[in-house]
Amino acid sequence: MIYPQLEIQIIASLVAIACAIPGVFLVLRKMAMISDAISHSILLGIVIGFFITTDLNSPLLILFAALTGVLTVVLVEYIQKTALVKADTAIGLVFPALFSIGIILISKNAADIHLDIDAVLLGELAFAPFERITAGTTDLGPKSMWTMGSIAVLILILLFVFFKEIKLSTFDPQLAAAMGFSPALLHYGLMSVSSITIVGAFDAVGAILVIALIIAPAATAYLLTDNLKKMIGLSMFFGVTAAVSGYWFAGWMDVSIAGSIASTLGIFFLISFLTAPKKGFIAVLVRQRKQRLEVSMISLLLHLNRHTEISERHRDHLQEHINWNPAKANKILKLAKENDLLQEKNNVLTLTNTGRLVAEKSLRFILENKDDDMEQMKKNFHLFR
Repeated sequence: MIYPQLEIQIIASLVAIACAIPGVFLVLRKMAMISDAISHSILLGIVIGFFITTDLNSPLLILFAALTGVLTVVLVEYIQKTALVKADTAIGLVFPALFSIGIILISKNAADIHLDIDAVLLGELAFAPFERITAGTTDLGPKSMWTMGSIAVLILILLFVFFKEIKLSTFDPQLAAAMGFSPALLHYGLMSVSSITIVGAFDAVGAILVIALIIAPAATAYLLTDNLKKMIGLSMFFGVTAAVSGYWFAGWMDVSIAGSIASTLGIFFLISFLTAPKKGFIAVLVRQRKQRLEVSMISLLLHLNRHTEISERHRDHLQEHINWNPAKANKILKLAKENDLLQEKNNVLTLTNTGRLVAEKSLRFILENKDDDMEQMKKNFHLFR
């Protein structure tokens, strides 16, 4: 492995780490697509900063970009609070306007400068090692590596210092306000950090990959755990893994590195979407199937508990009056017998003591809607696990 290859992977990994942390909170706050708005609208801040400093390397570009990102959030929330349009519509109104102003300013006043649309939107990791930082005759490494490394360290420090506050404001803003924290200040702080991260990664990977690295790892981790710390760790793990494996996949297929990393993230999310233990597509289908069986089972128990006449408890009654086909009736009866909920003699169904208890608890649940009683009851029967 030669040094540029290693440097590209390090830069991509640092971008993934820096994007993963704000991405987790954006996903949890249901504001994932605000990253798309910020990633485009901050172009206006970059352009304004360049016009003031005339230096593409000036740190003021990051400052102006961050301010534009915060302005985007403020405008989106202001429009949303009018109740005239929804959040997604507000985002669709604000960021194209700000982004278009930036494009117009570039095309009119900076057409011959490295602020072209392709560079801003696409980026190219393969070129990141060529822009380097030197101290005298000492080569310190790629500029993007130092920039993203500094941003990643800053984000990790802020996360460590303000973890409790931002966690509380994310899940319960009212409680955070009651405890003396300012949810608004924490919110705009998160938006500022997101803006700085996005603009810092612009030159290395471009806005499209930044959006993927902010949303995809966090969304993948969200499907796998309910623990915030684990979600942050998994998000960083998926981001770094996609960055490294995506790079080698791009070399093998001779395709865009950014596109390969984004595609790898998509594959990770697809696998998680299908196979996540609790929230995955397959798990949801299995749970829905069990819930349908559960409803059918409880309906049968309530029916038998309510009727004492033999005609109402005869097996044939299930098809004639409850409208179950023979296959479904056999399946429900088999499961009920396995759970010792009923007995069958001469095609007549009778509740066991356990079945009568379950029926009574189910009826009480329907009347009182106490989830804890129902969940405790389900634990005793393998059908409901």
